[in-house]
Amino acid sequence: MSPIATRIPAQHRTESTVQQIKAYIVRNRLLPGDPLPTEAELCEALGVSRTSVREAVRRLAALDIVDVRHGYGSFVGDLSLAPLVEGLGFRSALNAGDDLRTLREVVEVRMALDLAMADSLAAIMKGTVNSDLDELVATMETNAARGEPFLEADRTFHSVLALKIGNQLFAQLITAFWEIHTVVIPRLGVDTPAVLQTTAGLHRAMLEAAEAGDVVALRAATTAHYGPIQDSLARATMQRQGESAAWAA
Repeated sequence: MSPIATRIPAQHRTESTVQQIKAYIVRNRLLPGDPLPTEAELCEALGVSRTSVREAVRRLAALDIVDVRHGYGSFVGDLSLAPLVEGLGFRSALNAGDDLRTLREVVEVRMALDLAMADSLAAIMKGTVNSDLDELVATMETNAARGEPFLEADRTFHSVLALKIGNQLFAQLITAFWEIHTVVIPRLGVDTPAVLQTTAGLHRAMLEAAEAGDVVALRAATTAHYGPIQDSLARATMQRQGESAAWAA
């Protein structure tokens, strides 16, 4: 190793290697699942040490950009938004007082994404019959009647809607923020029987509006379907503020 290289902090060398590997993937138009060069080949191609390559690959694996398969080599990862989900979910778990704010922000982003695709959905789904979505709504209605939550059916419903507009990144974002929602909401206890029934009914209204091609009704049902959880979050926030005030007194 040259004297100049030894004076560069290891952290900076690793970060530089991370950026070089990312640039290599882009430059060679590699796709998820494509193999990456061996460790020795990366060292030679990038002009860096094995230590820098190993640490860079470790960081990229944590971001789902690289998939290390022991005994087989390294490959381009799925490039999912899983690290985002893990990070925000852990942030809320780390600070018990932060979970309400995290969920409130997630709900706001989810609603913005759903409303953003309303026009496209109404145009694409007009006049169609979607038995898969109908079954998911029926599951929600059945669970709601029993007073049981339906997070998985709800998540799948929104993911399927997002996929119908043909934008993979949009669908990934919808799913990612729903995963964060799923991580946080069980700790809040906001799914009362009344909320469940109202939410299930509004999903039915969303589906019917989309199949009718009625974008105004779709937007209204989409906005309304976030109302119960927003109300629950507001009540929970006021309750916590009251408890904090009482404790301080």
